[in-house]
Amino acid sequence: MSWNNNVDLLAEYVKFLNFERGLSPLTRENYTRDIQQLLKLSDDTALKDLQSTHIRRYIASLHSKGLGGKSIARLLSSWRGFYDYLVQRHDYRNNPAKGLRAPKSAKTLPQALSIEQAIKLVDVKGDDVLSLRDHAILELFYSSGLRLSELINLNIDQLDFTEGTIIVTGKGNKTRIVPLGNHAITAIQNWLNQRASLLKDQTEKAVFLGKQGKRLSARNVQYRMKAWAIKQGLDTSVHPHMLRHSFASHVLQSSGDLRAVQEMLGHANISTTQVYTHLDYQHLTKVYDMAHPRAKKK
Repeated sequence: MSWNNNVDLLAEYVKFLNFERGLSPLTRENYTRDIQQLLKLSDDTALKDLQSTHIRRYIASLHSKGLGGKSIARLLSSWRGFYDYLVQRHDYRNNPAKGLRAPKSAKTLPQALSIEQAIKLVDVKGDDVLSLRDHAILELFYSSGLRLSELINLNIDQLDFTEGTIIVTGKGNKTRIVPLGNHAITAIQNWLNQRASLLKDQTEKAVFLGKQGKRLSARNVQYRMKAWAIKQGLDTSVHPHMLRHSFASHVLQSSGDLRAVQEMLGHANISTTQVYTHLDYQHLTKVYDMAHPRAKKK
């Protein structure tokens, strides 16, 4: 009985996230998966009966099985949000996830391609409709540093080729204006000239369409990018966020303007953007090691 009640509460919460918070389908899916993990861990215990000691035990169990600090922190954030809702809407007395912290994990730098690798990846040849679409997608990722969700949710009316910009809706439904590079503009225009061949519904506003004429899915983009990385001869596994990291790292290397990179990425806090300074330092260290007489190894 408790399990069924827990599942019903989760279903209500997902509706709340959709209709009142206006969160994207991808974000709602992530919240759902995180909270389902909590329901699985709590077994048949009612959510109202869970205490901080239970949550601590779940965290310890997940950590002992190899789940990293960042992943556990995300779970805790989802659980806290869920319990905040239960306190407000279902008269729960306490939030057992409040004040708990995830175990620290070793800091890892985001993976980025070299400039040569990035150019090699996005230099897609072919004039068939899917190649033109994928070329536009890859150029846009690298040109403007978009998140995957931002790219697949992009609509035609958000493109401004005259100004060379796009209006992007990011996390928390915050909008920002991001510049478009000339290569991206050309690739997108070439794709839009062929977009009608996939279009089934004239009211569809999505920039990027799948074979069925509907908005392209995140999974499809991920699959196509991996396929192109192999086809273009890259010796590393590539995912959409890697091109975002590459964009940030390469712009920072060239300009040194951390604030501008923060603005283009849509980071609320500059501390989030500062991770790319470490990538930049790695680049500088390599240059130093190769160029400075006192750095060269005998």
